[in-house]
Amino acid sequence: MAGVAKLFDGHILNKSDEEIDLDDEEYGETIIGLYFTASWCGPCQEFTPKLAKFYEQYSEEKNFEIIFIGSDDDEESFDEYYEKMPWLRLDFQQRKKVEELKKKFDIDGIPTLLLLEGESGDVICADATDKIAADPQGKKFPYHEKK
Repeated sequence: MAGVAKLFDGHILNKSDEEIDLDDEEYGETIIGLYFTASWCGPCQEFTPKLAKFYEQYSEEKNFEIIFIGSDDDEESFDEYYEKMPWLRLDFQQRKKVEELKKKFDIDGIPTLLLLEGESGDVICADATDKIAADPQGKKFPYHEKK
């Protein structure tokens, strides 16, 4: 999965604080969601539980993983917010990487759920937030955008 893995140079952690290798074959054909969010954001607080439910119900069936890309200013808020999430995260210490990703993918608001094709890193859907809210069974997931 060189495409998405190259974006992070490591620094992706699971719920047990273990570093995850996105080049691992486990993530070979996986769709990767980059979830840009923050604890202080009201719409994020509303969407995160919906996304968590969607993830818990469909991540295996639909072969996707999510990475929390937090915009909190302090690690305590980041950690407390992450407790509500069942997926991976970009290490809080990687603040520069967060800004690089926002710039690369033109993220100008939160919450934003960007869906990428794992191996290539190509964008499948620039913002699946409203799509998941409108399609809680994921019938049209991963919401391929017309080119």
